[in-house]
Amino acid sequence: MTAAFWIVAGLVAVLYAGAGATKVVRPRSALQAAGMGWTESVPLPVVKLLGLAEVLGAVGLVLPVALGVAEVLSPVAGACLTVLMAGAVVVHLRRREPAVVQLALAVVTLGSTVLAAVAVS
Repeated sequence: MTAAFWIVAGLVAVLYAGAGATKVVRPRSALQAAGMGWTESVPLPVVKLLGLAEVLGAVGLVLPVALGVAEVLSPVAGACLTVLMAGAVVVHLRRREPAVVQLALAVVTLGSTVLAAVAVS
């Protein structure tokens, strides 16, 4: 079960860290040019905060288990990322945009949350 956790959680963490860092570092115009049209209707500080939440969630998903300290935080971080992606699905559906990628990432994140809970128990 530990190998499954590291494979899924590692992949999920890399995806969230990359997407979050992009939102934190790049200006709104670059985000919109990259296909993140939703950023036009969201205040820039909120976009940056969402990016920071993704980066911190990615770290929180793998770091506690990797260090063997406060391992219960890994499933908590996974649950928080799942809720974040559920919000992303809602935003894309309201904008009448495809939300397949966000929905798939939410499901995989939920899977990593379950694996984290099993790994730390």
